[in-house]
Amino acid sequence: MLVSDAVGRAMVALGADRVFGVVGSGNFHVTNAMVAAGAPYVAARHEAGAATMADAYARVSGRLGVVTVHQGPGLTNALTGITEAAKSRTPLVVLAADTGAAAIRSNFRIDQAGLAVAVGAVAERVHLADSAVADTVRAVRRAVVERRTVVLNLPLDVQAQECQGSLDGLTPVIPLPGPVAAGISELAAVLAGARRPVFLAGRGARAAGPAVAAVAARCGALLATSAVARGLFAGDPWSLDVSGGFASPLAAELIGDADVVVAWGCALNMWTTRHGRLIGPDATVVQVDLDADALGAHRPVDLALLGDVGATAAAVLPELDQAPGYRDATMAARIESQVRWRDVSFVDDGTESTVDPRTLSIALDDLLPADRVVAVDSGNFMGYPSAYLAVPDQHGFCFTQGFQSVGLGLASAIGAALARPDRLPVAALGDGGALMSIADLETAVRLGLPLVIVVYDDGGYGAEVHHFGPDGFDLATVRFPDTDIAAIARGFGCTGVTVRRREDLAPLTEWLAGPRATPILLDAKVTADTGAWWLEEAFRGH
Repeated sequence: MLVSDAVGRAMVALGADRVFGVVGSGNFHVTNAMVAAGAPYVAARHEAGAATMADAYARVSGRLGVVTVHQGPGLTNALTGITEAAKSRTPLVVLAADTGAAAIRSNFRIDQAGLAVAVGAVAERVHLADSAVADTVRAVRRAVVERRTVVLNLPLDVQAQECQGSLDGLTPVIPLPGPVAAGISELAAVLAGARRPVFLAGRGARAAGPAVAAVAARCGALLATSAVARGLFAGDPWSLDVSGGFASPLAAELIGDADVVVAWGCALNMWTTRHGRLIGPDATVVQVDLDADALGAHRPVDLALLGDVGATAAAVLPELDQAPGYRDATMAARIESQVRWRDVSFVDDGTESTVDPRTLSIALDDLLPADRVVAVDSGNFMGYPSAYLAVPDQHGFCFTQGFQSVGLGLASAIGAALARPDRLPVAALGDGGALMSIADLETAVRLGLPLVIVVYDDGGYGAEVHHFGPDGFDLATVRFPDTDIAAIARGFGCTGVTVRRREDLAPLTEWLAGPRATPILLDAKVTADTGAWWLEEAFRGH
């Protein structure tokens, strides 16, 4: 058996159940080996899309993500998607062909290990034919156990050699249970003294929602999440939805009034706390995280606990007596009637030719089935789908914003759709991100995905327009002529619809009724006179 075959088959034995990529000569054989071992292959049209599809698949499914790329430009093309995954600590293995030590004059030759490390990924390598299986096992274990993105370089000369390693006994890698945090009694004492406690749950709490909610119920805490963990407490009457820039006015008020804030696997960064303004100056701040480097990384905390979120929540629960905390009948009524953005009154700014993005988002929320998975690209528009489109749980929201790159939303939606084929996938994009990633519309059509693609089309890079425009700068570099994105979508085989008012969504109603054989793209021409509220929060004072 050649090394390329051994690596591909070992990956499947270790838990890779699907592989994404763009195949060239360098990764042809390892990809075919994975397919032969039972892992379906998804061919993307661009390597950045392939990496992001694998990232989203891992986030939504909870399984290992795998992407395969050609040496040199295959890896550099994928680098933005790899960076997003690395910053988000997605368990992802990048099988990257490499030129090998002997090919010093190859035009494909670059420092692939150096590239991986530079963007925060782990660089691994298949060193020798005899170590190929062991090297592959090490790479997968680092990805799964350490929750890291790993670039496994596969030198061409080693790939072509006979492998002597055995595949016997290989089984899927299972994450190790995290330790219980030390300091349970200190945490219990802080919670016992709280009168207005708020819990903020992040990526590190996505698997521990019930445990955190049980502690909140015992001490009377209100619940909120970071954007990436949105949906974790969906349906809980004490949920404030998202903290940070996307927080509704009521959510921001209640979080700001808290006397105790506990961050469960949640970074207290500028996005989650609105540059620190969302947490009151007198609040006691506690942080629980499995990553020591995360504790106090963005702001000082009063109590830092190093440990697994779920195990820590389970350990502190018996130490607490029942307390009302922030929860009473008046608070319940306020949350029920005011916490959602769609309950906040606004003046519709729509015109004869454009639709207000808030009106559009509320209409979409009413039309789309509740059992959905929403993927959001980056840009001025992103707060509207993130705040107005409800999601059923934490697996219903895919937010690839660790690197905040424009152009990853469509690929995120494709990966999420394959991870949850039982749900309606929804891609929310700006016109910039849609046009940047347009090639993978063909991928969505080829796969037959029942995908709803909503383009919030303001004819430019809205974040820059609204950041620099008020100061009188020339905006010619960030504004573009109107583009008929719906027509482009029809050229790829999608149903394409131009939306200028709420009534233009009628074709979506028809499409939802079935058979949903191909994706539908809604090119929504949105009003562009003012910046989004979250953008104002992000740039205030900066």
